[in-house]
Amino acid sequence: MNISDAAAHCGLPAKTIRYYEDIGLVSPGRLANGYRDYDADDLHKLRFLQRARGLGFSVEDCRVLLSLYEDRNRASADVKKIAKTHLDEIERKISELQSLRDTLSDLVQSCYGDDRPNCPIINDLAR
Repeated sequence: MNISDAAAHCGLPAKTIRYYEDIGLVSPGRLANGYRDYDADDLHKLRFLQRARGLGFSVEDCRVLLSLYEDRNRASADVKKIAKTHLDEIERKISELQSLRDTLSDLVQSCYGDDRPNCPIINDLAR
C-alpha cells in the first residue's frame, strides 16, 4: 500500500512516516515506479512507533525498543530497563513541575494584584 493508505491505517502523518524511513526506523519496499510499498509488517512497526512515541519514548529509545521487538531472543529485562529509565525521567519531570507550580502559586498568592507598583512576582524574578 502507498504512504497515504499507510498513514490512514496507522494514524500517523505521511511526513512522520517519511521521517521514520529517513532515520531508518522503517524500510518499506519499493514498487517498480519507485513508490513506497508498505506491507502489514511495516504498518505494525508504524503503530508500534506511534504508541511508543505517544508514551514519550525518545526516537533513540524507539529504535532500541523496535530492535528488541524484532529480536525473539530478547530478555524482557532489557525492555524493562528502558521503560524504567523513561519512567524515572517522567517522575523527575513531574516533581520538577510540582515544585514550579508550588513556587508560582506562592508568588501569585503573595501579590495583591492592585494598582500599586510593588509586586512580589517581579521582585522574585529580578533576584
